[in-house]
Amino acid sequence: MFTGIIQAIGRIAERQATGTDARLYVQTNNLDMNTVQQGDSIAVNGVCLTAVTLPGDGFLADVSGETLKYTTLGEQPVGSSVNLEKALTPQTHLGGHIVSGHVDGIGTITQCYDDGRSTRLHIRVPDDLAKYIATKGSICIDGISLTVNAVQGAEFTLNIVPHTLEKTTLAKVKVGHRVNLEVDIIARYLERLLLGKKAANPTDSINETFLQQHGFA
Repeated sequence: MFTGIIQAIGRIAERQATGTDARLYVQTNNLDMNTVQQGDSIAVNGVCLTAVTLPGDGFLADVSGETLKYTTLGEQPVGSSVNLEKALTPQTHLGGHIVSGHVDGIGTITQCYDDGRSTRLHIRVPDDLAKYIATKGSICIDGISLTVNAVQGAEFTLNIVPHTLEKTTLAKVKVGHRVNLEVDIIARYLERLLLGKKAANPTDSINETFLQQHGFA
């Protein structure tokens, strides 16, 4: 588990294809690796990876074909900057929100402009994720815990303050940039809980009829 508070900006130093999978060598720069052991989890742009080798200035991690397909790690070239966060511990300050490191989908930045001292981003999400995003709710963008300003259909807006721009890779994003999305974990579980016994039936889903039948609409 993670908090969405980025601890360092690293770099993808090497990428080695292993069939449909890949092994990444991530240089961690100023991330404190003194307490990291082989097998520990590190979030890379919001993707939970396992450190299989620790060469001293970073770590190597195996990335499955599934992860390469459904996150931006499959398209980021060698040399790319990435947000890094070590797994939380009982002593970690939970300054962001609970983040699992399991990416739900990829969003696309549709607008990016100055808004006072901050930067305003508009992000388009896959249609099936739109229901999980709420105004003033939490969202994880490339591993960063952020607060949603407003939602309009399958697009939402948020403001990136100067500190976040300085400490993460968001300072480099432009219109068309693709980002990893992880929705609030509470929203995902709430949907399943509302289905109750119907969760075992893949044809059942929460829709307007379901909500009316159960007194929610």
